[in-house]
Amino acid sequence: MKLTHTINPVFLQLINFIILVYTFITYVPWYIVSGSRQTLAKSKQIKAKPVTNKPGSSYRSVNSLHCLASVLYPGCDTLDKAFKYAKTKFKDKKLLGTREVLKEEDEIQPSGRVFKKVILGKYTWLSYDEVYIKATNFGNGLAILGQQPKTNIAIFCETRAEWMIVAQACFMCNYQLVTLYATLGGPAIVHGLNESEVTTIITSKELMQTKLKEIVSQVPLLRHIITVDGKPTTWSEFPKGVIVHTMASVQAMGAKADNVSKQQARPVPSDIAVIMYTSGSTGLPKGVMISHSNLIAGITGMAERIPHLGEKDIYIGYLPLAHVLELSAELVCLSHGCRIGYSSPQTLADQSSKIKKGSKGDVTMLRPTLMASVPEIMDRIYKNVMNKVNEMTSFQRNLFILAYNYKMEQISNGYTTPLCDSLIFRKVRLLLGGKIRVLLCGGAPLSAATQRFMNICFCCPVGQGYGLTESAGAGTITEVWDYTTGRVGAPLVCCEIKLMNWEKGGYYNTDKPYPRGEILIGGQNVTMGYYKNEERTKKDFTVDETGQRWLHTGDIGEFHADGCLKIIDRKKDLVKLQAGEYVSLGKVEAALKNLPLVDNICAYASSFQSYVIAFVVPNQKELTELARKKGFKGTWEEICTSAEMEREVLKVVTEAASSAHLEKFEIPVKIRLSPDPWTPETGLVTDAFKLKRRELTSHYQMDIDRMYGKTK
Repeated sequence: MKLTHTINPVFLQLINFIILVYTFITYVPWYIVSGSRQTLAKSKQIKAKPVTNKPGSSYRSVNSLHCLASVLYPGCDTLDKAFKYAKTKFKDKKLLGTREVLKEEDEIQPSGRVFKKVILGKYTWLSYDEVYIKATNFGNGLAILGQQPKTNIAIFCETRAEWMIVAQACFMCNYQLVTLYATLGGPAIVHGLNESEVTTIITSKELMQTKLKEIVSQVPLLRHIITVDGKPTTWSEFPKGVIVHTMASVQAMGAKADNVSKQQARPVPSDIAVIMYTSGSTGLPKGVMISHSNLIAGITGMAERIPHLGEKDIYIGYLPLAHVLELSAELVCLSHGCRIGYSSPQTLADQSSKIKKGSKGDVTMLRPTLMASVPEIMDRIYKNVMNKVNEMTSFQRNLFILAYNYKMEQISNGYTTPLCDSLIFRKVRLLLGGKIRVLLCGGAPLSAATQRFMNICFCCPVGQGYGLTESAGAGTITEVWDYTTGRVGAPLVCCEIKLMNWEKGGYYNTDKPYPRGEILIGGQNVTMGYYKNEERTKKDFTVDETGQRWLHTGDIGEFHADGCLKIIDRKKDLVKLQAGEYVSLGKVEAALKNLPLVDNICAYASSFQSYVIAFVVPNQKELTELARKKGFKGTWEEICTSAEMEREVLKVVTEAASSAHLEKFEIPVKIRLSPDPWTPETGLVTDAFKLKRRELTSHYQMDIDRMYGKTK
């Protein structure tokens, strides 16, 4: 994973000698001052152990071997109690920050397209006390509108301060918060709203106009729409019986009703806090019921992995709050006195799409110390930085590469490089504000190359986490002093993890050198199941003889000797792309298999990539005719290996996928035409002609590398 330089070998020997002398001279004072004796010792420690010596025994963190953690603070067993505790402790401290929009402009591109650009001001802050009052008033106002405890209320909104205020209001009043991604399509929104039978939805003006306007007539129970950012213009086709309110007006109602909050039934730990709709293999989202105790246990486990978490920390919130990773991260920060400054992917950095050239992005203004991310964003940063490195002069580029390779060796041995950090990597660090001390990646696997790059250039630990909506986001997180790549860390203190044999895949918890199998997560963070879907709940959740609840994740993992988990496979055909979207390979294949041009098809996706590809066995008659129409002459093999014919078939496949209402991210971007049919004799399909995905992947590995642009 080292970068390649173009330095004269003789000169390189001289540089290496100088580096060796520098390292020798600075080692002793660095070792004493930095306290790296503890860091080196911790990195080599056992992080989790099996509870018993039996195969298949669950692994627990060494910090919770005898008892799993379930409560963050004594007596704070529900989310409303945790917030009240934090409000009392950090009363006047800043909590939620938002940048004011000073100016909006339309910028015309050379192509004629118009891009919206914004100039933003400084962050303005609400204190813990102010947020608590706003949440209390909003909860009371909802009660006046008729919202009852233990009934559902939906939020369909971008990540912003008002989202968290709404959530805290619902937690206080025991309303069950139904969350929906702001990027969902119309049918998915309608499904979530109707299945949860909500009468009130909280949204923004933009989403109301662009998404809800078209589907609100399909939600017959809807009575109230509350906009968080002022009242939108009235539309003439507004359904009768639906009233639009502003969040401010609901809070004003609640502020006048002091007695309402006392009448509200406060939640107990087993009550549902959130029904979080997440993508499913059928295409329609499924609602995961997450209780107060689930979220409390989850954030307890997560917080334990972030050392020195407290009032000096600033977290930047820009991922969807309807995703369990972002919601959990913000709840962790809120409960520890941290500030949360809000952003969006379009305004995050100085170069972001909505930031006017010359003005500052959110990270530059906020200078956060904590940040959560997903692999796609990290990969973008990696590519952007490397593009700039390649544009440098030969001297600058070689200097960067030398520093990069030197630091890679040092951190692999557990050492730091303060001189390189301050002289070489300072400008790169400024891309994320310059003060990041912990960067957590979740949602999909992070490639080893990107993880190591972020470690080196941003001069901070880059941790990987593993968790699901069904486990309240909690499972594992790497320790901050663990600089290995490709692993997701040891179990959190709130849960235990065991591996169950998967005979079909050939994974056993007795495998050597590492036990392998399907990952099962147990603990208080394991959720209550799927809303109105008992059949799926029984399939994915089990309870053992001790009463412990287990989630069957469908992921395949292996435990290393130090108790850290590595994800090595996925049991299901459902693949999570780099940006976090779920793709059902079977669904894609079913939509395209009946095409006259297609005899057989296998969709393929990698969690390290952002798009789907496919292998296609074309119908010989149809493809030969298509080639004739396009004026292409050649043998059958030549037709199938022709890049021109691949493009023509891809056009047909893309059109059919759109007609079948596949989402954009589900449509194959590249294909490989196979001149040979797949038969049981080839070993690529079963006797029943079911696809053997592992064998197909191995067979087409060179084509996969080509289609994903990999080079040796």
